[in-house]
Amino acid sequence: MKKAKMRIRKAAVLGAGVMGSKIAALLAGVDIPTYLLDIVPKELDQKDIKKGLTRESPEFRNKLAKTGIDNTFMASPPAFFVPQDAKLITPGNFEDHMAWLSDVDWVIEVVAEDIRIKAELLKKVESVIKPGTIVSTNTSGLSIEKISEGLSKETRAHFLGTHFFNPPRHMKLLEIIPARSTDKEVLSFMADFCEKRLGKSIVFAKDTPNFIANRIGAYAMLVGIRDMLEAGYTIEEVDAITGPPMGRPKSASFRTADMVGLDVFIKVAQNVRDNVQDASEKEAFAVPSLLTKMTEAGLLGDKTQKGFYKKVTDLSGTKIYSMDYNTMEYVLQRKANLPLLDELKRVTDPAVSLQKLVYSDDRAGRFAWKVLKKMLLYCASKVPEISDDILPWIRP
Repeated sequence: MKKAKMRIRKAAVLGAGVMGSKIAALLAGVDIPTYLLDIVPKELDQKDIKKGLTRESPEFRNKLAKTGIDNTFMASPPAFFVPQDAKLITPGNFEDHMAWLSDVDWVIEVVAEDIRIKAELLKKVESVIKPGTIVSTNTSGLSIEKISEGLSKETRAHFLGTHFFNPPRHMKLLEIIPARSTDKEVLSFMADFCEKRLGKSIVFAKDTPNFIANRIGAYAMLVGIRDMLEAGYTIEEVDAITGPPMGRPKSASFRTADMVGLDVFIKVAQNVRDNVQDASEKEAFAVPSLLTKMTEAGLLGDKTQKGFYKKVTDLSGTKIYSMDYNTMEYVLQRKANLPLLDELKRVTDPAVSLQKLVYSDDRAGRFAWKVLKKMLLYCASKVPEISDDILPWIRP
């Protein structure tokens, strides 16, 4: 019997947090009607009561999904191509609207990074979807095999990991992670669809802890912190070096960590540490005491308004402060005194800039090379454990 042609005309996103709502916005932006579902809130709050809502009111029961949509309008950079795209997103909840999933071609689960929670929700999904529906989990590093092990053979054939990066409309990378039972035609279709329709650059990752990007990224961050502490570099110096001069975003190391959240980063690092066997690799993913101290003090980054940086706004304007890790106090942000970096701003080719940086023997060059060489050696040692290829997927 000939297989039905795979296509995605309608989708559902389960979980209306930061990632889920933005993935729904991305899908709506390419003209895919999308259901966005989340849990029913536990209790009415004062605003609900003031509106006269009850626990049975749809406005209350769909509140988390509707809030997720509303929050995407305030996202920077914009989550929607145009605000009108939001009309293609329908908010709902897990208790009342799971039957809607019988009408979709792709279900994307984006709930908490907890295997048990994901697995339980996916069992409910399996009970309502039609045969052939593609189901994926957006996880930053949990085992695809373990998440799907309670599903039927038919569902597992159409199940995979699709790891989007925040913000999903703007971050080009998409990791696709198959489980052992994932149908090869499903993988090929999803890679083609996500490249052509969603504009993604696809890498196929193996089902190993944190896949590719977060495995390497967490390693590089930990190396950078240890080298900073050992050689006495400042937060500002490290970010000045590890940003555009090394071909990376302006957020560099520590601004990125603040956006991600230190608590989230620690979980990412711990996931590798808990799931690898090599003693030296376990040691490499040990959390530095600086991060432990910051977490215990509630200095988690943007979510607590304090991390490696904090922003203070008063009558005189807005000022950025950075942490002095020796005193655990914040000081007014200082410009890094690294003359080579000023020279590199005039270099337009990132490859040339990086080469000039790492071949330099000044303070910036020494740090850049020390961090980069460790990361490159780590990457080389992990192939082919984490991927069959060092290049992105190219459509046949």
